[in-house]
Amino acid sequence: MGLAEFESGKGVADRSGIRSGKTQVSFMGMASQCEDMHRIFSIIQRVASTSSTVLILGESGTGKELVARAIHKASGRSGKLVPVNCGAIPEDILESELFGHERGAFTGAVTSKVGRFQLADGGTIFLDEIGEMSPKLQVKLLRVLQERKIDPVGSTRSVDVNVRVVAATHRDLREEVRQGRFREDLFYRLHVVPISLPPLRMRGNDAVLLAQSFIDGACRQSGRELKVFSDCATESLLRYEWPGNVRELQNLIERISVMHEGRIISSADLPDYMVDMDSPIATATSTESAERGEHPAGFVLPEGGVDFNEMIDHLETSLIVSALERTDGNKKAAADLLRLNRTTLVEKIRKKGLDSSVPRRLSERLVSVSSIAQIDGDIA
Repeated sequence: MGLAEFESGKGVADRSGIRSGKTQVSFMGMASQCEDMHRIFSIIQRVASTSSTVLILGESGTGKELVARAIHKASGRSGKLVPVNCGAIPEDILESELFGHERGAFTGAVTSKVGRFQLADGGTIFLDEIGEMSPKLQVKLLRVLQERKIDPVGSTRSVDVNVRVVAATHRDLREEVRQGRFREDLFYRLHVVPISLPPLRMRGNDAVLLAQSFIDGACRQSGRELKVFSDCATESLLRYEWPGNVRELQNLIERISVMHEGRIISSADLPDYMVDMDSPIATATSTESAERGEHPAGFVLPEGGVDFNEMIDHLETSLIVSALERTDGNKKAAADLLRLNRTTLVEKIRKKGLDSSVPRRLSERLVSVSSIAQIDGDIA
């Protein structure tokens, strides 16, 4: 199946709150409008049916385990996916966890144990944080990759295994090799099909796309009304750097789904560190104005000019929508914020075609609920 056969659709809010024309692609529980991610989906599809070793690279929280699960699921292998976090298991235990041990192999080994490689026979083993593995275990892993045999601790016999190896790390393994912390021969054994996941900050509108998908999933699971993000909240999601990547976003949305009561998620519902940043547009305008000796809040007229009436109408609409968002559609409260009579505001809403209410207008501008695939699984 080629990339053109993936589930795709249109629509996610861009920085101005208007749906972008980029294609949304959903694949194996992942969704993205980022072309780099689309290429990764295509690589997964091509490599899945082979037995080639895959090395997934990327910052923490970018979704490495999701990619590993997608590779296994698309492979059609009869065995199961067995994940191992090499950085979370002590070295003296990890060898036994990976390769198993015989009874009496060491103090406390009162029974024999089957290792993760044997559990994954016929399937896939996912070695997460492979860069944390000790030099001693790196040698043993190299033999497994070369000969497809394992040696249980305390055993005198080797065991054949038919296992697809997918490894992942947030470290720069080439640098680790240069520093002598990672074996060069093992690196090249792992680096057969590399997949480099881009950080969330480099994935364009994906922060909004994923945020809407996560909140939809949380609302459906709890039986709550579906929610949408306001324009200001959307801009904050796009401007934020996301140092914790998709995992950070997923945790934030889980917190919002628990704490937020209304239908519209505004910037006030986001953490202060996300909304206290200066707007790039405002900063640029202020800088340019200061250089020209203009008032910091002054507007710099574009070279080609503007349609005055259209701009004023757009500004008026934006102010009304923002006021209604902040008051959850309460026209009286919104009129008070704008220093208008309620009847004047109601008439303006009617003339601008906003009678259908702000929530519906927002839902049309943001990601369509029906166009987003559910995103399951752990975020690695």
